[in-house]
Amino acid sequence: MSTTPPPQALTDDPRPATTERTSDDGAFGWLRALGPRGRRAFAGAFGGYALDSYDYFTLPLSMVALSAYFGLNSGQTGLFTTVTLVVSAVGGALAGVLADRIGRVKALMVTVITYAVFTVACGFAPNYETLLVFRALQGLGFGGEWAVGAILVAEYASAKHRGRTLGAIQSSWAVGWGLAAIVYTFVFSIAGDYLAWRIMFWTGALPALLVIWLRRSVHDAPEAAAAREQSAEKGSFKAIFKPGLLRVTVFAGLLSTGVQGGYYTLATWVPTYLKSERELSVVGTGGYLAFLISGAFIGYLTGGYLTDKLGRRRNIWLFALLSAICILAYANIPSGANTLLLVLGFPLGFCMSAIFSGFGSYLSELYPTAVRGTGQGFTYNTGRAVGAVFPTTVGFLADSWGVGGALVFGAIGYGIAALALLGLPETRGKELT
Repeated sequence: MSTTPPPQALTDDPRPATTERTSDDGAFGWLRALGPRGRRAFAGAFGGYALDSYDYFTLPLSMVALSAYFGLNSGQTGLFTTVTLVVSAVGGALAGVLADRIGRVKALMVTVITYAVFTVACGFAPNYETLLVFRALQGLGFGGEWAVGAILVAEYASAKHRGRTLGAIQSSWAVGWGLAAIVYTFVFSIAGDYLAWRIMFWTGALPALLVIWLRRSVHDAPEAAAAREQSAEKGSFKAIFKPGLLRVTVFAGLLSTGVQGGYYTLATWVPTYLKSERELSVVGTGGYLAFLISGAFIGYLTGGYLTDKLGRRRNIWLFALLSAICILAYANIPSGANTLLLVLGFPLGFCMSAIFSGFGSYLSELYPTAVRGTGQGFTYNTGRAVGAVFPTTVGFLADSWGVGGALVFGAIGYGIAALALLGLPETRGKELT
């Protein structure tokens, strides 16, 4: 890989390219180092991922109302999440190929439009089967947004700051989650459950506004775009399974499986756990989720900083261990100790999010430019699909173990992630061209 600094064409600033890099220290040095074009790319990816998160959480937050409306059992409701995540693996892999073939920004717009359209369609579903199909189709766009947006920004970011830059992108997931929780609290407080869940899905039209801005203001990183265009293997699944990349692809897929299996177990079932087993009201559930989401937001930012300081692998190892411990503690809080439940939500959200902060930089650095979208899209979303088995397993176990007891199953995912790192190299400081 070349270690020469990015050319002046990467920014819109007429000053020499090095001027933007001389003030890249301090709390926001990573943002200044992106340059004007990079900051617009950052804003687009941040907004896209936040709205991706918002559209995803419309389902978990509406799960209790949906179960009552359609008369579903725990296994059927868990299947919503599994179908979304399994289909998202297909969408994510295809979006990665598109990113390598037609460019990062165009692929990003395709994913945003797809998840917005089908989230709105979910609000019109007349029965369980139709809702399941619409939710699956929503997964096509949901699966691709993160990988495409992360690559777009990674190719603008400097090696010195890539971890915290992509960690900041990851933090937008907590922003979308928080927005969904606020809307949920408002909508379910003023509308009956029979209508409120539909309104939640209809608000998923918000991302369409982002597409207009993306089309006008955001562009691919010129140097990376040029390198991609010159390659004969761009957007090739075959290329990521060749001997030079096969090991990376297998172990990166396992890493994604473990982390996302643990994460989606919690993201899917904690709202139900709080309402059904802790018997909290809508407002009460929103308050407890506020602690969890606040911890998640700070965890993303902190994890991004630590992945630059400690390295990609050490950061993931650290938070895999801490996340597993937090799950076990959270699921075994005695009945009636709701204050402790409230307080523990913060470290739980912190740890299960900090582990994600290094993913955007790590997966981007594991693959060459020509197949970066394909490799990152495939491994991240294969992990998402296989990890989707965890929420469904919890759903079926919940009938006999209770939701709280079944949540412990998520800790297994973090053990898988820790083991997968044994097959992957450290990439901190690697330049992308």
